[in-house]
This record gives sequence, structure tokens and C-alpha cells, in this order.
Amino acid sequence: MRSSQLAQTIANEITLLVTSGELSVGEHLKTQQLADRFGVSRSPVREAMDMLASQGLLEQKENRGFFVREAASGVVEQVRDDTGPFEVANDYQRLAEDWLTDRIPAEVTEQMLRERYELTKSQLNDILMRATREGWAERKQGYGWRFLPVAKTPEAFEQIYRFRMLIEPAAMLEPEFRLDRKIIDEQRRIQSRMLDTDIERLPAERLLHNGALFHEELIKMANNPFFHISLVRVNRMRRLLEYRSRVDRSRTVRQCREHLEILDLLERGEVVEASYAMRRHLGGALSKKSPITWSWSHQAHEKDNLEK
Repeated sequence: MRSSQLAQTIANEITLLVTSGELSVGEHLKTQQLADRFGVSRSPVREAMDMLASQGLLEQKENRGFFVREAASGVVEQVRDDTGPFEVANDYQRLAEDWLTDRIPAEVTEQMLRERYELTKSQLNDILMRATREGWAERKQGYGWRFLPVAKTPEAFEQIYRFRMLIEPAAMLEPEFRLDRKIIDEQRRIQSRMLDTDIERLPAERLLHNGALFHEELIKMANNPFFHISLVRVNRMRRLLEYRSRVDRSRTVRQCREHLEILDLLERGEVVEASYAMRRHLGGALSKKSPITWSWSHQAHEKDNLEK
């Protein structure tokens, strides 16, 4: 991929980290950490940060690196490029929808994907890099790519939520469960910021990411790695199906408030009550999301049948 295209994509990812509150004003951006997060070398990350500094989102301090500027929120809209990343996002959604609806096989070659979606090699690499980060694609040893199992049906979606209703409340009752002040404070900051400013303006994908992050961070406090590994895996499996569903932003407001209520209970030491609240929260999310998922699945398969 040409560095400028990759750098623009990373610049947009960093911008979303700022707007979502994951990167706060004055925070130091560490090149290697970002490179590891995005699965790239440090060079395109540095180029992306140079780009964002020239546009006013970041500030470069001599011999210290890049920091989020105090006036960052006012320049966010100027940072987003209207030609590169959004076109890539549309192609990404086409690929994701084809995998969800079984229009493409699990193992593919880059040549097959380039021809099917009329993409350049650099565009395809960008899309596959994102799919890899989000956990539903991997490069095969030697040649080609493999798409990994995801929740493709409403039944699978519901089964995932019922699994979560078992493990997430139970994790809080584990003997080794301990409050982590850093996790509590960071999640409170993210959820509060979403309520204050972000729900109406953030992309749906970032809202879904922040919601999943809340649950994955809280389950870490059980100090049982198998709880966390299991939750991360099932969250990845349901992510594509949620991306293709319509995000109800009013429901996201309720979810944020419930997240904050769970944090309040944990901070007061009412762990059993927090466990019950988590189960109610997940049950409510399942009841609200299931009809939306069923509707999307029905429409998608109707469209597929018409095309046949």
C-alpha cells in the first residue's frame, strides 16, 4: 500500500480515538503503541501524526513527540478526508456483507477479491488489514486469505448474548475479582463523554467499539484470563452482524446510563448488585437487538434470493 493512503487511514483512526475520548487532551501519542494497535510499522504512523499536526488536531513538541491539542475538537471535521477512507469503508462493508450472507467462500485469493470488488492492490490491503484487526480474517500460511467464523444468523446472535449473560455476571462473583481503579476511571470517562457529546456524532462502528470495550475491560477484573479471552472472541464474532444492523442511538443513551450505574455499584462495593445489574443490562440489550437483527437477516436473504 502506498504510504500516503495508509497514513490517511491511520489518521482517521487516530481522529476517532480523540473524538471518542480514548485519547484525551494533552495525551502523549506513542508511535510504537499505535503501530502495534493498527498492525503496521512506525513509518505510516509518524506520517499520519505529521498530517494531523498540520491540520491542528495534534501538536508536535520538540524532542518529546506528538500530543493531542487542546483545540482538537474544533478541527475534527476538517481532518476527515472525503475521498480515501470512506470509499474504503464502503468496500469493506461490501466484503463483510458478502461474508455474512455466504456469497464468498471462507478461503480466497487476493486476485479473486480484487476482481470481484474492482479494487487496486493497495485498496484491498487496506480492507484486509482492517478485517484482520477486527478479528474475522487472517492471512493463510504461504498464499491467500481465510475468513474466520462469525455470527451470521439471528439464532447465533442470541446464543452469543445468552452466553454473555452467563459469564459476565458470574465474573464479578469470582473469588479473585478485584476493582481496578484505572479501568473504572477510564470507562467512566468514556461513557460519560459519550453521553455528553459523542453519541450523536460518532460513527456507529465507534459506538459499538466503545460498548464492547466497556464489557471487556470490566471482565478483566475477575483476574481469570479465560473469561476475558472468551468475551473478546464472541464479541468479534457478533461485530459484523451488529455493524450491518441499524444503530439505535436513543438505545445507546440508555446503555451508557446503565454502564455508569454498574460502575457506581462496583465503586460502592455492591458487587452482587452489580452482577444482577449486568445480567439485566445484557438481557435488555438482547431483547432490543434481536428484532433488529432478525429484520436485517430477513432483508439480506430476501435480497440474496432475488439476485439468484
